[in-house]
Amino acid sequence: MNKDIDTNRVIIFDTTLRDGEQSPGASMNLEEKLRIARVLEEMGVDVIEAGFPIASNGDFEAVREISKVVTESTVCGLSRATRGDIERAAEAIKPARRGRIHTFISTSPLHMKHKLQMEPDDVHAAVLDSVRHARRFTEDVEWSCEDGSRTEHDFLCRCVEAAIDAGAGTINIPDTVGYSVPDEFAGIIDMLRNRVPNIDKAIISVHCHNDLGLAVANSLAAVRAGARQVECTINGLGERAGNAAMEEIVMAFKTRPDHGPYFTTIRSENIMRASRLVSAVTGFVVQPNKAIVGANAFAHESGIHQDGMLKHAGTYEIMTPDSVGLTKSKLVLGKHSGRHAFREKLTELGYDLGDNALSDVFSRFKALADAKKEVFDEDVIALVDDAVFRVNDRVKLVSLAVECGTRKSKAAMELDVDGDVRGCESAGDGPVDSVFRCIKELFPTDARLQLYQVHAVTGGTDAQAEVTVRLEENGRTVNGQGADTDTVVASVRAYLNALNKLMVKREKTAPSALSA
Repeated sequence: MNKDIDTNRVIIFDTTLRDGEQSPGASMNLEEKLRIARVLEEMGVDVIEAGFPIASNGDFEAVREISKVVTESTVCGLSRATRGDIERAAEAIKPARRGRIHTFISTSPLHMKHKLQMEPDDVHAAVLDSVRHARRFTEDVEWSCEDGSRTEHDFLCRCVEAAIDAGAGTINIPDTVGYSVPDEFAGIIDMLRNRVPNIDKAIISVHCHNDLGLAVANSLAAVRAGARQVECTINGLGERAGNAAMEEIVMAFKTRPDHGPYFTTIRSENIMRASRLVSAVTGFVVQPNKAIVGANAFAHESGIHQDGMLKHAGTYEIMTPDSVGLTKSKLVLGKHSGRHAFREKLTELGYDLGDNALSDVFSRFKALADAKKEVFDEDVIALVDDAVFRVNDRVKLVSLAVECGTRKSKAAMELDVDGDVRGCESAGDGPVDSVFRCIKELFPTDARLQLYQVHAVTGGTDAQAEVTVRLEENGRTVNGQGADTDTVVASVRAYLNALNKLMVKREKTAPSALSA
């Protein structure tokens, strides 16, 4: 282990841009990935796993561009245990000030037999070859044993020892299918520390999935057993039930120092900003009762709780809203608010927009302020999320008119498709069905609507509607979001957002053995 690292410091390895993007429906373009990477760096994330370079040209470009702009965090690219994967990852991280190659192979009997169709000796040889080859390009190599928690202990020790001998400085033990429980998972880490003779030359990492709701608990148990890197994602994003949530890991250490001397270098006051950004980019709405970042995380409705809170906040709050970046508004906005006040509000909410983006969002704010008496923080967040992440869209809304009521609904719409303005009229079963039929006529696809969901951003009849749409095409799913005081307009924005993401997703090819 690196002697310069405090033995109680836990390295935060964020894989939102790689494993998080494997969530069904999640898809990010280059600009969105760059924005998230910058926020992760500002938070103090130690390692940013920026993507899987062999997966697609888009993933390769994302890792390479992130490597150019991120200077404080280590930028990591994932690869399978093949020379082609490793070389592609090496090329992608080449511009990085600090670059890491993360290579993996399955080690459980189930995976070796049915997925890899390889004998244990062949897997062991692949471990040695892959790590040695990765070390030709960088000194910082991480090795993972996919399905590590279901791997036979003797073989796991053999592979870990081989990976360290070959030059891996970080050994990651994933609970790939979220099968383990805390005492069992901690026992695996303890077993490795006791049985692998060269284990002191590497940092032990863990990567836990949340299939049983135990990802954070397993990660914390592993740290107590000796792991010093945790792989996690913002909002717990990830395939199936997701990954260990970074905000929960960080705040567990910060809130319970009495339970152990462990700490991270994460600036926790940036947590809400990162959470909102990832939610906006991916279209995954954070559930209200989500720990740390949910809308209800610091809300108190029970009379007994409210009374206690008024007397002393510590009665029912174990951490302060400020500690995760959730602050009370200092500015109330309305239709008379100017550009300066609006910029101050954006800064207060954690946004730093360029002049062009600011002008666009400010124009939409003025229109919203004309329609609403009061503009709340949630309204501003929805405006920014809906405007900033649409600048590179290939399909954009130009105009919309809808007739609806007791008779059949009709919609007249114009879309800008790659600079070509197209128009149509369509009738349907209600206004939303009518506008969606128009979109399909103007931009034909085989995409099927899987989810249509509406919620009010704030209270009141003049509240903005935030709509989530999920589309599926040939096994690919994407989420889109849109916000507007007109629910039908918000629905169109959400559907178009999903279509634009679908075009990004079409470029991606999923290599086998993608789940480390």
